[in-house]
Amino acid sequence: MTFFRATAVLTLALATLSACDSTAGGGESRNQVRAVGSSTVYPFATAIAEQFVNANPKFKSPIVESTGTGAGFKLFCGGIGAAFPDVSNASRRIKKSEYEACAAKGVKDIVEIQIGLDGIAFAESNKGLKIPLTTVDLYKALAATPFGKPQTAKTWKDVNPALPAEAIKVYGPPSTSGTRDALAELILAKGCDSDPAMAALKKSDEAAHKKVCTTIREDGAFVDAGENDNLIVQKIEADPKALGIFGFSFAEENKDKLMANTLNGIAPTYATISDFSYPGARPLYIYVKAAHLNAIPGLKEFVAEFAKAWGPDGFLAKKGMVISPEAVRAEAATAARDFKPLDPSVLK
Repeated sequence: MTFFRATAVLTLALATLSACDSTAGGGESRNQVRAVGSSTVYPFATAIAEQFVNANPKFKSPIVESTGTGAGFKLFCGGIGAAFPDVSNASRRIKKSEYEACAAKGVKDIVEIQIGLDGIAFAESNKGLKIPLTTVDLYKALAATPFGKPQTAKTWKDVNPALPAEAIKVYGPPSTSGTRDALAELILAKGCDSDPAMAALKKSDEAAHKKVCTTIREDGAFVDAGENDNLIVQKIEADPKALGIFGFSFAEENKDKLMANTLNGIAPTYATISDFSYPGARPLYIYVKAAHLNAIPGLKEFVAEFAKAWGPDGFLAKKGMVISPEAVRAEAATAARDFKPLDPSVLK
């Protein structure tokens, strides 16, 4: 679908939705930006929305929803028109399967913009156990079938004799979360592949490898705490023997209450995430529906506010975002200006 044709389709869809009274706004076509997705990106996106209103008073305040990365992509990929979001915030890159789901619904011109960096943080109450974590220990503690065997670990000592004999209890993100996906890819799979047999399985049977290496136990040791990272902070603050998993920015904002655990001997800091020496470092993105650019008032300007704020002197750094390297920022600035669609051949 060409950009002109896609824009025409959206304009027609807006008119149709208005006439048929099929939007949540009582049948009126939408005249404000709507963004959905990652709970990690959510505080940054809401800060951008506030700045956008201050800088562009002629536009209505954007709607920003914390749905989780996976759920955000499902909403974003639902189609073209006022009923569907303009922006999907993501704490991981869009998957090839998600891009294909978008295309099947007519959402074919998607702009990818990396807005910064973050890290998956593991944290405890300041009164907690102070467990030094490793990718291997986390995999053994959280996997449903570690190395293909039944999960029998009840305490951290069962996982590693050097750790305390305290029950494993970890509050973490749901399956719809990009943080959960990153946990699987960056932490659990790495711990799993410490076993040569598992590394070999990846080559011979990728699906079986993924199941063994990234499926999380469901017996209560891992607690799905939903998309609200602030709730996880509250849970582990109230339970000193529990761990929580969330974005680095939440750990930083609450360091008066929480202590971030080291991972493979490395603490999550601005510096270790910036240079990717911390094992849980990851990029953050926004995805923009090109077909909505000329139809939704303020969409281009909303994206432009990200570009103004993601530099070393921008206010996103003060909000806890780790700034991307200069070359990455330059590429992102070009994407935010030119809105060139993503090449799907780079996706997995």
